[in-house]
Amino acid sequence: MTTRVAVIGLGSIAGEHLSAYQQNPNAELVAVCDIDLERAKARADEYGTRATGNVEEILSDAEIDAVSVCVPNTVHAPIAEAALRAGKDVLVEKPMTITVSEAETLVRAVEETGQALQVGYVRRYAPNALVTKRFLDAGEFGDIYSARATLLRTAGNPGGWFGDVELSGGGPLIDLGVHIIDLCWYLMGMPKAVSASGATFAPLGARDNIQNLTRYKAASAARPNTVEDYATAQIRFENGAVLDVDTSFSLHARNEISVRIHGDKGGAEIEPELLMVTERHDTLLHIQPQIDSLGFDFKVGFANQIDHFLKIVRREIPADATAEQGLEMARILTAIYESAKSGSEVKITR
Repeated sequence: MTTRVAVIGLGSIAGEHLSAYQQNPNAELVAVCDIDLERAKARADEYGTRATGNVEEILSDAEIDAVSVCVPNTVHAPIAEAALRAGKDVLVEKPMTITVSEAETLVRAVEETGQALQVGYVRRYAPNALVTKRFLDAGEFGDIYSARATLLRTAGNPGGWFGDVELSGGGPLIDLGVHIIDLCWYLMGMPKAVSASGATFAPLGARDNIQNLTRYKAASAARPNTVEDYATAQIRFENGAVLDVDTSFSLHARNEISVRIHGDKGGAEIEPELLMVTERHDTLLHIQPQIDSLGFDFKVGFANQIDHFLKIVRREIPADATAEQGLEMARILTAIYESAKSGSEVKITR
């Protein structure tokens, strides 16, 4: 069965959704939507589909089965909820919402409509994460009690709405940190978070003075900067496990990504390259799986995520990056930002 899909919001990340849908034989891309109609028309011409600047036109089309929501963070919740209540299944880019109350609203909408909502945690679907998960599920690493995730950019504020707290809800923590927090949390078995202690800093700004350096930039040329440069946090879970996180748009440090989990029987470094550490016969072993990509493969990750979402829409499998998981992430991120503001550890309540 072919799934008829539309993409709402046509900034940079939408290109990955569009390409993955176009290349998937089980999807038919029927429409694109953006408040910038000229941008929508350009994307429609590129992908051979129709364009609109009106979200309601997408939601009222009975022939559209599912939508990808790729708009700025602060409008994820209202558009995703409207899509669910219009009878569409939804793939919403991370973070699902920027507030706990919005996340709770989406959980209710899923329950009340029976539609599926999948959060765009694309790093779960890259080969390095999929292989690690199989080993974890088989008990190879035992109980995971600690994880550490780092994603640092030296001068990587994308600009556009990413740098505008009124549209993004935050800076690198909510944009980059959400990916690596989710990946660790997912691989840790998604224990319930009980507290967070965090700090944020903003002494450097967007660093537009830096020359001779190619950088990722948002689709918009605007360069607001009202978000943090750098965030650091520790998250504690009810099973006693901890997750340490560092992430930045601007920092006097080398660009870096590192994602590690540690268990009582072994551990794994998922980024920058998959490496497993264990012991056999009183000897420590470093094991490197032979797979096509040891690091995060962007294109393959998105292709896998879209294929996974289409299976959810066809009801072959249930959603697994659910609204409830998006709600837990909202609780975690909110607690970190509250801790950074208060200077004290924040308990996570439900």
